[in-house]
Amino acid sequence: MRRHHRVLGALAAFGLLAVTQAPGAVERSPLPDEKPFAEVHVVLQLSDGDAQHQAQVLNVAGNLIAHYGSPDLIDIEIVAFGPGIALLYEGNDNAARISSLAESGVRFIGCMNTVETIARQTGKHPKLNPLTIPVQAGVAHLIDRSGQGYTLIRP
Repeated sequence: MRRHHRVLGALAAFGLLAVTQAPGAVERSPLPDEKPFAEVHVVLQLSDGDAQHQAQVLNVAGNLIAHYGSPDLIDIEIVAFGPGIALLYEGNDNAARISSLAESGVRFIGCMNTVETIARQTGKHPKLNPLTIPVQAGVAHLIDRSGQGYTLIRP
């Protein structure tokens, strides 16, 4: 744990954490359905566009819920950025699994920096699953969650 705090301190010293506090940065209000009384708080990183890897991340979320015996006992977020944002495209083959996990309280976080980059490169905005919770910077969100005690897992 001490090492984690030293790393965050070093990042702050070099101004790398300022991304979330920069002028014009999007203020983030608390995310819906957070589970402050859950025993375990996990954030799953998805930065890979491979369909098999996307399925693996969803499997990990489902397995964690089963392991802890109830969705009320574990708080899970899946943060998609870079090529991983494809999981959250409207019509993704995993849409039914995403809906099922969302009903169990899993939150699906989408990086808007990635979406904006895709829009600039392709000339059109990708349509996202309506369950997507937007954040400006997915990586900054991972840093924030780590600082809030979430365990970061990259399956």
